[in-house]
Amino acid sequence: MSYRICFGGIHIESTTFTSYVSSKSDFRIKQGEELMEYYSPLLIDASVTPIPLIMARAIPGGEVSREFFDEWMNTYLSMLEKEIKQEPIDGILLDIHGAMSVVGLEDAEGYLASKIRELVGKKVIITATMDLHGNVSDKLFTVCDLLTCYRTAPHIDVVETKQRALDTMIKVLDEELNIYKAKVDVPILLPGEKTSTEAEPGKSLYNSLEVICENNSIFDASIWMGFPWADQARCHSAIVVTGTDRDVVNEEALELAKYYWSLREKFTFVGPVAPMNEAVTEAINSKLKPFFISDTGDNPGAGGANDINILLNEFLNRKISKKVLFSSIYDKESTDELYKHNIGDIVEIQLGGKVDPVYGEPLKLTGTVKRFFANEIAGNSAVISIDNIDVIVTEKRFQYGTLKAYNNAGVMSFDEYDIIVVKMGYLEPDLSEAAEGWVMALTNGAVSQDLANIDYKKLSCPIYPLDKFKFEPKLTK
Repeated sequence: MSYRICFGGIHIESTTFTSYVSSKSDFRIKQGEELMEYYSPLLIDASVTPIPLIMARAIPGGEVSREFFDEWMNTYLSMLEKEIKQEPIDGILLDIHGAMSVVGLEDAEGYLASKIRELVGKKVIITATMDLHGNVSDKLFTVCDLLTCYRTAPHIDVVETKQRALDTMIKVLDEELNIYKAKVDVPILLPGEKTSTEAEPGKSLYNSLEVICENNSIFDASIWMGFPWADQARCHSAIVVTGTDRDVVNEEALELAKYYWSLREKFTFVGPVAPMNEAVTEAINSKLKPFFISDTGDNPGAGGANDINILLNEFLNRKISKKVLFSSIYDKESTDELYKHNIGDIVEIQLGGKVDPVYGEPLKLTGTVKRFFANEIAGNSAVISIDNIDVIVTEKRFQYGTLKAYNNAGVMSFDEYDIIVVKMGYLEPDLSEAAEGWVMALTNGAVSQDLANIDYKKLSCPIYPLDKFKFEPKLTK
């Protein structure tokens, strides 16, 4: 028997603390054969007739414009409705992040899932495959039959997670199994920089999932850390366990939640941290090369504006002799200006500080045009040199997290620079492997690591560690 399974979704995490609005131009949209090529790493056997709908994916940013979200959702639902009219479908693989915010919507993914359920009815299995830094609202949990998320941070199990979601769906269909699920909300909210699964206690916590899933009556056990840079009630940790035995599912979910809560005070930054000025001093004085500095508060990988120039200004004021690379600053206006010139020209630009002026004004600087190049996501890009400091300037927001991206920018080896400033938190694998020295600078920005000083108004409280008083959580399914 062949099951008709629909593929597609919308994937972005959105901070509500920036004025940047993620619009259609921020998303890469795939349909038809192009979409199935995206899912080609999955092992899809003859038991599945894959039906590609539409997929929209963007790097993290601000809230998604309601205009684009409605356009995308209407297209998705129209395509789905057309398929249903042709022939019944058996399942939906809903590919989402879990931390998407949409202008005017408090629970975008839950809203989307409910619209899909209204269309397909109760019998079609909806499986959500998600990022562990997403959120599981009550609505999303209720609407979806199966939910799972990554088990690694940095995320190196993206394909494995989608495969697990698909395989579980097929198993349920093949064996006509009843699905029991339990969700336990855990009042913990931590940044990803404290929850890497490559360090304790995250490593042991996520390794425990494999042990739980050895029970034949358990389909899946997952832990969502939640997204700390959106001000919504759904932003907190959650445990979801699914299986065929209601009692076992409930028991495992509660025990896992208790285990997670018991570890709460052991979560610390997964790497060295320092205030901005101290981080710069450490990098300048270090004999290690290359030395990476993470500009954590302006991390586009969490939704930061990617145009804050405070750290760049600090280096310019220090007037050091070391060779430094800033990767990168988003500024379409400056990129357009640079593209009016030739390599070798001396150019004056007003760089950065245009998205969220509260964190600083544009930085007036004069430099030499060093290189032009294009990036699939970042668009037209350029390198401008100010003495010994090179700055990558991009037309669109982009995070430099892979050696391939640096090669595309003309940097063949990280060793070309003494210091490399990156707009991220913990280092992605290529950077981590290359780094001889590293510090996370606790900088200001829309995705500041200082959660205690973020002006939350809607979080479900009390929540650890924001509420300083001791409290016992109500860990119930």
